[in-house]
Amino acid sequence: MAADLHCHTKMSDGSVGIDEVVLLAKRRGLSTIAVTDHDTFSGSVRAKIFGDRNGVEVISGVEFSTLDPATDRKAHILCYLCDRTERLEGLCKRIGDSRRQAAGIMIRKVMRMYPITAEMVVRRAHGSTNVYKQHIMHALIDAGYADEFFGSVFQRLFNSKNGLAYCPVQYPDVHDVIAQIHDAGGVAVLAHPGEYDSGDLLEQLAADREIDGVEVWHTRNKPGDEEKWTAAANKYGLVMTGGTDFHGMYTKVKRPIGTCVTPDDQLEELKKRKTLLDKARQEE
Repeated sequence: MAADLHCHTKMSDGSVGIDEVVLLAKRRGLSTIAVTDHDTFSGSVRAKIFGDRNGVEVISGVEFSTLDPATDRKAHILCYLCDRTERLEGLCKRIGDSRRQAAGIMIRKVMRMYPITAEMVVRRAHGSTNVYKQHIMHALIDAGYADEFFGSVFQRLFNSKNGLAYCPVQYPDVHDVIAQIHDAGGVAVLAHPGEYDSGDLLEQLAADREIDGVEVWHTRNKPGDEEKWTAAANKYGLVMTGGTDFHGMYTKVKRPIGTCVTPDDQLEELKKRKTLLDKARQEE
């Protein structure tokens, strides 16, 4: 069966619990998923234990937000099958601390405009390793000041260009993050390259043999994206992955788990790439 290799839980900015994600995948008929919470392996570790009990293979994963220094644009890197996660703890902490600092500033700004409390936001972030904009919006919705997570109120507050409460997070260099992933024994995949106009970055990372794969199938692909990323993968011998980028109700459009998947042959290629990378490191 096909695999959904991009799922978020309450451990980061998803609205669904770890056990529920596994059970939803099972009900959907998926045999394999990857839990890829932001900046933490905690969700995937717990999901693997629960998945083993319920007949669902859970691949360890994490999603890192990074910065492409050539364009000053964000780029997301998915890390899979990492067996030395302790080597990435420092990276996770640094990004998490930056997120936490930015979230605190945004909460204070929102509280000046709307009569909600910081405690309301924190309660809605319960179980997460951090506070995300979705949690702030959840508090605003529950307080009656918004009726959707990513509508006009979100744009007014958190638009990255002119949002009244927006505070940027300081993200690490994409090249450094990929190097750290490889040092920790992980496979590095460029997530949804169409999201941040990362086509040129994909070409550069692939040509320099930095990246191992690209997320070809994604729910926010624009027309022609799948063909472009497939062509790049074939040109450079990259693994092709697919995932829903599942966030539960914290999403603009309904996307049940299993909406976008990785074909069986590419799941096997991902595992083979991990084996090849391990062998290459042993020979160094």
